[in-house]
Amino acid sequence: MLDRIKTALEITLAAGNIPGAVAVVGNSAGTLAEVAVGTKGPQVNGNGPPLAQDDLFQIASMTKAIASVAVMQLVEQGRIGLDDDLGALLPALANRQVLEGFDDEGKPVMRPAAGPITLRQLLTHTSGFGYEFMSAELTQWRAHNPAKAGSLASLDMPLLADPGTQWIYGISTDWVGQVAEKLAGMRLGDWLARHVTGPLRMTDTSFGFDDAIKARLTPLTVRTPDALVPFPIHFGGGEHAEYHSGGGGLVGTARDYLAFCRMILNHGSLNGARILKPETIADMSRNQVAMPAGRMVTNLPGMTGNIDLFPTMNCGWGLGFLINPEPGPNGRAAGSLAWSGIANSYYWIDPTNDIAAVIMMQHLPFGEQPALDVVHAFERAVYGV
Repeated sequence: MLDRIKTALEITLAAGNIPGAVAVVGNSAGTLAEVAVGTKGPQVNGNGPPLAQDDLFQIASMTKAIASVAVMQLVEQGRIGLDDDLGALLPALANRQVLEGFDDEGKPVMRPAAGPITLRQLLTHTSGFGYEFMSAELTQWRAHNPAKAGSLASLDMPLLADPGTQWIYGISTDWVGQVAEKLAGMRLGDWLARHVTGPLRMTDTSFGFDDAIKARLTPLTVRTPDALVPFPIHFGGGEHAEYHSGGGGLVGTARDYLAFCRMILNHGSLNGARILKPETIADMSRNQVAMPAGRMVTNLPGMTGNIDLFPTMNCGWGLGFLINPEPGPNGRAAGSLAWSGIANSYYWIDPTNDIAAVIMMQHLPFGEQPALDVVHAFERAVYGV
């Protein structure tokens, strides 16, 4: 497997003009393969520092699954129910407004939402919250309501649909983080360090952006017509964020994230640390939505393309994960769990075949074909297909 993966990455990274990638594979018993191929950022004059297994990545939306596990720990403790009205806990979520359009002067037209927002809806992206880079309507609304990225004010946006009626990818998991903080009485990163990343020995995963972390961080780049060029932004607001973004603020290593995936594969425990009960993992791994999930249309092509990781099937969504209902074309079994980060990092958890896999790159736009070619070749190499 190791040789297959290394060869697949070398070929597809070079073909896609992508500097490098770190890939790790494991199962319930341990790590099966670790590979770092290419350089840490674009080469200059044909040279660049080699990418290493312990290099840090902005894992962006791969944070969502970790934040989801954190709040499910609080559900297990009886502090909140999945279908409780969250308005009583977080008044900011009460009496939300739905954006219906704009009047002749271009001003937003709003109406009250038809029902309350619940934790289940936040975890399944059926709350009605969206992302500006996926919604021209929210971008237009933001022009009338400016807010700095990483500020709490940036979370105060209208819904795009009534809660429970549509699958819309957006800031729902940032609100999951806010729910967890309110219930736990501490910042999300502190809860994770005590109850998730700490027990799992994910020592390199945090919301931090100090000088030591910056020195190990793989540079983020964006593709232009001529080359990949530096793009120095920090998802979730970085060191200047007013809150810990459960939707996309963590920095970590591929090796750390594999530990998290192996915990899911092991029904909630790893190396003697019990993170969640097996029945909670079963709930999180079961489709919770009545509509297709995972399909998105971009509003900002330089950041992401249109996304549909399984265009031949109608995927489901659990309490934090995309679920493919049929076998994938590159090896994973039906019922696998997956998601990704906007800087082209990806993971999947395949209980049927006892496989968990993570691959991290660090460039935009998300979901571009060269990056997907790397991911697909990696998956085929893992399964030997």
